[in-house]
Amino acid sequence: MVLQRIFRAVIMGPPGSGKGTVSARIAQTFGFKHLSSGDVLRVNINAKTELGLLMKSCIDQGQLAPDDIMSRLILNDLRAMDQTSWLLDGFPRTVSQAEALGHVYHVDTVINLDVPFQTIKERLTSRWTHLPSGRVYNVDFNPPKVPGLDDVTGEPLIQRDDDTPETVTRRLKSYQTQTEPVLEYYRSKGVLETFSGTETNKIWPYIQVYLSKKLPSLDVKVAV
Repeated sequence: MVLQRIFRAVIMGPPGSGKGTVSARIAQTFGFKHLSSGDVLRVNINAKTELGLLMKSCIDQGQLAPDDIMSRLILNDLRAMDQTSWLLDGFPRTVSQAEALGHVYHVDTVINLDVPFQTIKERLTSRWTHLPSGRVYNVDFNPPKVPGLDDVTGEPLIQRDDDTPETVTRRLKSYQTQTEPVLEYYRSKGVLETFSGTETNKIWPYIQVYLSKKLPSLDVKVAV
């Protein structure tokens, strides 16, 4: 069944909280277009677009991507999806980015994954990545079909340096500092919905019920 109107959502959560898994399920269940900032960044860097080259220069110098450049990058892709319901993953990460998005689009809901940091630390240290595509696996709950190999290409997986316990702790603290103001921004607008838990498979049914109620025009089967 087709949505009666365009619906726009953002998913937030610290690295390792299950955003990728939940995003894929939302896209499949509700027909949303999933737009990941990481994917957009990779495509633009590989294609050597003007914005991609600017972003690569920042990354090479160990700098955070400027808000205005990151916003232009994402908004460029969103303009090609004006007639599509979408789910944004990895953007916005700052209040400035959230404001830039809000100037162009009304965000209907923000799904926040609240997963204990200790759980995330355990997840990330068991995480393996296919670097060219960004696909992520976890040996405990989302293992590849063949150990050590990507499901799609069969290429080797690697464990990233930033998945070490010390780096994970630093990344989580950075996320908390950077993103709490963004959560408060959306909370003040009445569109923030937080889902807490330690297992994606247990959190997902509640997200599915929530979106089904927000989208009554969709005929979906809800598992509870």
